[in-house]
Amino acid sequence: MPHEIDADLARRLVASQFPNCAHLPITQVLPGGIDNRTFRLGDELAIRMPSAEGYAASVAKEQRWLPVIARVVPLPVPEPVAAGEPDDRYPFAWSINRWMPGASAIEAPPEDTVTFARDLARFLLALQTVPTEGAPLAGAHSFFRGADPVFYDDETRQAIARLGDAIDGPLATRLWEEGLAATYTGPPVWFHGDVATGNLLVQNGRLSAVIDFGTSGVGDPACDLYIAWTSLDPAARAAFRDELGVDDGMWARGRAWTLWKALITSNLEAYEIIVGDL
Repeated sequence: MPHEIDADLARRLVASQFPNCAHLPITQVLPGGIDNRTFRLGDELAIRMPSAEGYAASVAKEQRWLPVIARVVPLPVPEPVAAGEPDDRYPFAWSINRWMPGASAIEAPPEDTVTFARDLARFLLALQTVPTEGAPLAGAHSFFRGADPVFYDDETRQAIARLGDAIDGPLATRLWEEGLAATYTGPPVWFHGDVATGNLLVQNGRLSAVIDFGTSGVGDPACDLYIAWTSLDPAARAAFRDELGVDDGMWARGRAWTLWKALITSNLEAYEIIVGDL
């Protein structure tokens, strides 16, 4: 991170580039994310600032494609209002979006997990129908979500070796290789890339919006199954798969993506859910 990203920095950027908003109060949104820092700007706007160079490409992508996505999906997504420029203290592009009401599914768990899972599945199915002409193919900008999981083959095998007796190494290897073998042969479609409870907003007990499309792109949507093993109970997981109409190959690839992330972060709870779901 080149400089501390705080409310003072956000206030200075707004004052210099959008003086018509300089009078609005700015407060940091907590808990903060890893990829971006978010600040509320008045009552109706939000500032979104990438925390490092690797996340900066998401600004132009979201500015270009979120309005396209919004026309197709059944739930609100962030609405870009303006794009900020880098300056001598902050070297990345940044965004002003409409403020989105609701609390994350971490802070406000849904009342009915099965309904939540089905609502999310319907959103993802609609996302996969968004036009793809000219859209960004999976790659570095999406941290290779939506690409073939083989990109993380070495990293996964090293994590299996590092964890040793803490996991069933042969089983983890088999599940990983099953995901690699289930090659995606369908057309590239839109994926979100980070379907996690922190990026799902809830109001009145129901899923109300989906945010943070920084790792989105066009490719294999199996990466969006990650939440099935990390946040959904068994009944909700089954409903999620049923609503999505996921075949065995996609399920194996989604499980492999989740396994990779669980292993490299030593998230043994997620690992146990994955193997317990077999």
